[in-house]
Amino acid sequence: MEKRDIFVQMDELDNRMGVFHAELSALKQKVKELLEENKRLSIENHQLRQVFRRETTSEREAVGVAVQSEIRTADAELSPNHEAGLEEGSVAVGEGHDNLTRLYHEGFHICNVYYGHLRTEGDCLFCLSFLNK
Repeated sequence: MEKRDIFVQMDELDNRMGVFHAELSALKQKVKELLEENKRLSIENHQLRQVFRRETTSEREAVGVAVQSEIRTADAELSPNHEAGLEEGSVAVGEGHDNLTRLYHEGFHICNVYYGHLRTEGDCLFCLSFLNK
């Protein structure tokens, strides 16, 4: 009887070790997923901080440009040869392309395959071919 009890105990221990191994594998997988997500969020956070810095700088410059624009508008109103439609039309040309270029440089895909997803592995050939059209 004693030998049989030893085999039963060994079998139970083997089963418990199998369960522990499965739990350890699941924990390893979860840690791997968390590390990947952490890396992705760190990259995104870094890129968003860069965008924020650029936007803050752009806003400061835009205030200066707006003041200069108001001065030009006031001067143009005094001039009889001023046509308001010409300035507005020239600004709108290429604006969409510029926005897509800005998005690409901020680290996002602009191609139809991965549009809006974060670029994590450098340049995308689809996006670059779209920009060069």
